[in-house]
Amino acid sequence: MSHNTIDQLVDQLKNGQISRRGFVRRATALGVSASAAGILAKGVVAQDATPEASPAATFEPQTSITREEYGAAVEEEFQFSEPENMGGDVIVVGTADIGTLNTTLSTDVYSGWITGMLFDGLVGGSIIDGTDVPGLADYWDIAEDGVTYTFYLNQNAMFHDGTPVTAADVEFTFQSVLAEDSLSVRQGTVASTLRELVVVDDHTVQLIALAPSATFVSDAAGQFGILPKHIWESVPFAEFGADPGTTGQDPTRVIGSGPFKFVEWVPNDHVTVERNADYWDQNNVPYVDRFIYRVVADTNTAVQSVITGESDIVEVPFTQANSLRESNPELNIVNYDTTSMNFYHVNQDESRETLFLDVRVRQALQYALDRELIANTVYQGFAIQANGTQPVLSQAYAPERTNTIYNFDPDMARSLLDEAGWVPGDDGIRVMGDQRFSFECIYTEGLATYAQQIPYMQQAWREVGVEMVPAAIPFQTLLDETDNGTYQMTVQGFQWSFDGAQIAMYGCEFTPPSGFNSMRYCNEEFDRLETAAITELDHEARIDLLIEASNIVNDEAATGITVFRQNIVASVQGLNNYVPSGYTGVIVGSIGKMWISES
Repeated sequence: MSHNTIDQLVDQLKNGQISRRGFVRRATALGVSASAAGILAKGVVAQDATPEASPAATFEPQTSITREEYGAAVEEEFQFSEPENMGGDVIVVGTADIGTLNTTLSTDVYSGWITGMLFDGLVGGSIIDGTDVPGLADYWDIAEDGVTYTFYLNQNAMFHDGTPVTAADVEFTFQSVLAEDSLSVRQGTVASTLRELVVVDDHTVQLIALAPSATFVSDAAGQFGILPKHIWESVPFAEFGADPGTTGQDPTRVIGSGPFKFVEWVPNDHVTVERNADYWDQNNVPYVDRFIYRVVADTNTAVQSVITGESDIVEVPFTQANSLRESNPELNIVNYDTTSMNFYHVNQDESRETLFLDVRVRQALQYALDRELIANTVYQGFAIQANGTQPVLSQAYAPERTNTIYNFDPDMARSLLDEAGWVPGDDGIRVMGDQRFSFECIYTEGLATYAQQIPYMQQAWREVGVEMVPAAIPFQTLLDETDNGTYQMTVQGFQWSFDGAQIAMYGCEFTPPSGFNSMRYCNEEFDRLETAAITELDHEARIDLLIEASNIVNDEAATGITVFRQNIVASVQGLNNYVPSGYTGVIVGSIGKMWISES
């Protein structure tokens, strides 16, 4: 992708030569993701709109947390034990194979586990709170212009073959992602926020943002690990996907700088990596010899393998977690908070659907549901009633600051429907003139959760005079209908990022394919607050803006979030310093500190 082309579009937007919508349309034609293009457009407009955020404005220079400071914080938080035994294998099971060994091409969670062990990025995510922390960079500075970020590489960092990691490797990796013929899905995200990469010296690089952004480090520097230029420079970017270093057919080409080295990938069977004894960060050299990811047929087989001792770690469906804990007390079963939620949303495009335009109707639907009951029965206690729109691990999670709490109150639901003009009909279903309050609710077929949840929601709404007609359909069909706006209601799951931004779901211009606003909700004040949050570099001030914005969409019941969900992981006894969480993930966060007791 040409930076000059993106820069020209930005300049045209600033100068009023194209509209914001036109910018999004042209940027997406160049390969920038529509969501990222929309965020950038809003940031540029906000930058020009106020003197405080203008290009001439100055910000307070900042320095990130250092490697030493982060290491000390991790030790204080987790109190990891010293190993009493070195070596051994950690085996994790899953039901899907990895897709790639190339860090810039990774999209699935399992590939992320493996590439996260093999490749270090400029920055990483904190296993304490998910914030940006040092990776290959010992720390970074933010200049007073608010757009210049200087990263200082660790001078001892080296790749698995003994070659030093330098700024040239960083530059090459970014070039491979941003190239017009790049295969990386991160191209759009990085291009939409990064103006330029400057090599200062062998161990210093600058990333210059297109506009001030509170999430620039994660959006630009935290998207992938760094590739060794000397291994990949002879390969055309368009051929990265088929290269033996991507497929694992040539292990000598799978070279990263991470704490583990590649051994083998047998498709649909297993992936093995081994301890990198010469890891440049000697404080984080792994204690175990090998990590093995095994692929099995289904979740029942995966769970059974941990029971029998054939594997060490497995993700557990919430439907099995309680019975597994009761019948196998020798297993360590941990449930932890995430950024995931379950929700329903309704079509608010007045040209297609009028049932849900009145905010009192949407509020009534929320009050009519006992969402605590859903959390405790459908989700077996591995979820909580969602109060507000910010999930538990969001930086903007603040239920105590939520204006409206939709506790179960069917009488309130009936009162709101009465106020909205929906009166009980002869068959108990409410009517307004000749229209019955009846609608179709689509959901993904084959999901065990919905076998319980959908009938409950149907019954709860019927008790206040609303008829929901369920329709199970294939997932892709569901996405087509919601994206096209040819639906009435749907029930879905969603996972947010940690940063608290929600404009991609609720922003007026973020209807598909620009974002996730399938319901066609729009509130200009919400857009204003979220746009301000994009360029607000003061963390507390940014969080205040996000909380205020999320209160707007919650008060108006833009979506009906039922629960915030947890994840559940089971592991065998004797696996020490294993701390799965919403921040660490199932594996990568604590793999370097894990050790196995002698049996």
